[in-house]
Amino acid sequence: MSLADAVAMPLTRPSGTPQAFHLLAKPTGAICNLDCKYCFFLSKEMLYPGSRFRMADDLLETYIRQLLEAHQTPEVTIAWQGGEPTLMGLDFFRLSVEYAERHKKPGQKVQHTIQTNGTKLDDTWCSFFKDHGFLVGLSVDGPREIHDAYRVDKGGQGTFDQVMRGLDFLKARVVDFNILCTVHAANGDHPLEVYRFFRDELGAEFIQLIPIVERATPELLPLANQGWGDSHQARPLYTLEGDRVTERTVKSEQWGRFLIAIFDEWVQRDVGKVFIQTFDSALGSWVGVGSALCIFKETCGQALALEHNGDLYSCDHFVEPKYFLGNIKQEHLITLVGSEQQQKFGNDKRDTLPRYCRECEVRFACNGECPRNRFILTPDGEPGLNYLCAGYKAFFNHIDHPVRLMADLLKQGRFADEVMGILAGEQERALAVQYAGSGRNQPCPCGSGRKFKHCHGKEG
Repeated sequence: MSLADAVAMPLTRPSGTPQAFHLLAKPTGAICNLDCKYCFFLSKEMLYPGSRFRMADDLLETYIRQLLEAHQTPEVTIAWQGGEPTLMGLDFFRLSVEYAERHKKPGQKVQHTIQTNGTKLDDTWCSFFKDHGFLVGLSVDGPREIHDAYRVDKGGQGTFDQVMRGLDFLKARVVDFNILCTVHAANGDHPLEVYRFFRDELGAEFIQLIPIVERATPELLPLANQGWGDSHQARPLYTLEGDRVTERTVKSEQWGRFLIAIFDEWVQRDVGKVFIQTFDSALGSWVGVGSALCIFKETCGQALALEHNGDLYSCDHFVEPKYFLGNIKQEHLITLVGSEQQQKFGNDKRDTLPRYCRECEVRFACNGECPRNRFILTPDGEPGLNYLCAGYKAFFNHIDHPVRLMADLLKQGRFADEVMGILAGEQERALAVQYAGSGRNQPCPCGSGRKFKHCHGKEG
């Protein structure tokens, strides 16, 4: 079927099709101007040998039109990712906004988002973002030494200064932005350093924390450890196979400690000021409305990926042949989203959950996390346990009390940030009990090494 024929296709919705879904469009495919060592998506260009890796203008219009037609909700998000989407040039995105205005339904609101490494941003880009209400996701892994450990250019040099320059342009134009921080071997043991850098030095109010888990078979692990970028010509195509992980991968317990350390500081001083996606998701689970993040939902299948040539895949993390759904030039997007193949993909998340997970006390908040990470054995030998299980289990159990308090506040029509005062009061009462039996000349129970009368006894 030609692209012109696709434009004229009647819209039919398969049974069970969602009213709304999220789609990451990759107009440059896997092509990027950086060579981040952990970015396994760089290897996906091997799926399209000889391609120009550039979304054509007529396909762009078909995509925007089908996306708006497919949604039965008043708001639709048009989300761009890569690779590096800014390599398409600003005219491409100007055209995307024009097509959105042309094809949106009466009363339909369009939200534009773009995920970028920030190195190509300048005042012209950021003025455009501001004019059209773009939400910009900026990839930063922490302070300079941490960020530059893996986020390097094609010559292997760090990119921190270029990214900070891009951030300055975003701030100058008052563009809404969030920080996307991947967590890996280089920053996994420095949670507070990373968090305080984002909060205090970058002024970030919205933060996403993404664990890096790079799977590999025993045979491919040595190659995978070299990275996935252009500098490694012998790199394999990354697929979700194998039960080994690269040396850059965050460890499960390390991931749990990372989340716990940041949460403990956040819940004492930053609730209502800084919004961390994982924490917001957890609060939704405790309130009873469920997680807004697909990785923590009971089923999935509503977060898909569109390649530069119109190929649609089940998920951004599953861009590989076995999860190919079809091409929007031959079949309407909504037909592919509502296909039996995609519905089975989404339901398999629930239906293949090991008994160990089904009986877990924090299943309501975790639901086994993302299927891409389910490749280790449970304690009783059943396959399908999430590689990050130990970390998530420690984290969700650790936050139970304060998040339960926040959930109760919200149910009473109050504000979640009141939890900070409640926790401070609990701590004061606990200290009062702890210090009550302390003699003036005894060591202070706080562990300072000073006598009680010269420490907390002096403070009363």
